[in-house]
Amino acid sequence: MSEIYTVIGVILGIRAVSGLFVGVSNDAVNFLNSAIGSKAAPMKTILLVASIGILLGTVTSSGMMEVARNGMFNPGLFSFHEVMMLYMGVMFANVILLDLYNSMGLPTSTTVSLIFCLLGAAVAVSIYKISNDGALGMGDLNHFINTGRAMGIVSAILLSVVIAFTFGTLIMYISRLIFSFRYTAMFRRFGAFWCGASFTAILYFAVFKGLKTPLAGSAAIEWIDQHILLSLFLCWAVGSLLLFFLQRLKINILRLTILSGTFALALAFAGNDLVNFIGVPVAGFDAYSIARHAGDSTSLMEGLNASVPAH
Repeated sequence: MSEIYTVIGVILGIRAVSGLFVGVSNDAVNFLNSAIGSKAAPMKTILLVASIGILLGTVTSSGMMEVARNGMFNPGLFSFHEVMMLYMGVMFANVILLDLYNSMGLPTSTTVSLIFCLLGAAVAVSIYKISNDGALGMGDLNHFINTGRAMGIVSAILLSVVIAFTFGTLIMYISRLIFSFRYTAMFRRFGAFWCGASFTAILYFAVFKGLKTPLAGSAAIEWIDQHILLSLFLCWAVGSLLLFFLQRLKINILRLTILSGTFALALAFAGNDLVNFIGVPVAGFDAYSIARHAGDSTSLMEGLNASVPAH
């Protein structure tokens, strides 16, 4: 194969590093703002908690990694050269877009940026292939684009906005309804139970869901799967009891709740958004490995359809 593809691989690696820098500067506020804004702990403690969450979350991103490999287009219809050019365009466009938004102080979603950069690049390459093949027409574009998966991802993104707004409003309303009046007395009585419910929700999504794959096969996880409601009740009961005693020791349990939420958000960031910066370079390296094994840069990238864990 031509050495140009090795150069492209190096460029993708450099773009991954710059993408991490730009992307984290954009997304870090999403999981740090509550802890920093409320001054729940010193900055070093907040950053330590978030760092642990990110490190643990990196082992949960294997499902998201498939988006860059075959989520937006059908790699079996694209050659190695076309895939590498596609990935190169995606990384440059993604980094420039995120840097532009950061410079202007505008929030944006790194997931949306990656998804639509991939989709746009795939459509452009597909149109180029169709225009150079007289046997193909624009009606064949749907064969190159993974329309079902793409529409599912876009719909999930839009739906997440509605769900976040609805549940955020509902939970805040209930919280204010319970604790707005006679806050000190009400929180002394019921604060431990409310924070215990928060800990249970965080534990469920961060551990039972996020770390379920790495912990699969263990007896504890199998028992939890079979007795999920009982497990959640036990977590709530034990957590509430522990927080009740901590509260009696004059420890601010709200600080603990905020820090645990910061940990969970950082874990979710690493499991979902971190792949937005490294997913395309990793997919490019996989394509390079497949083409080098085949010894032909014109070979089709059907191998990218194989599921490869991120960790």
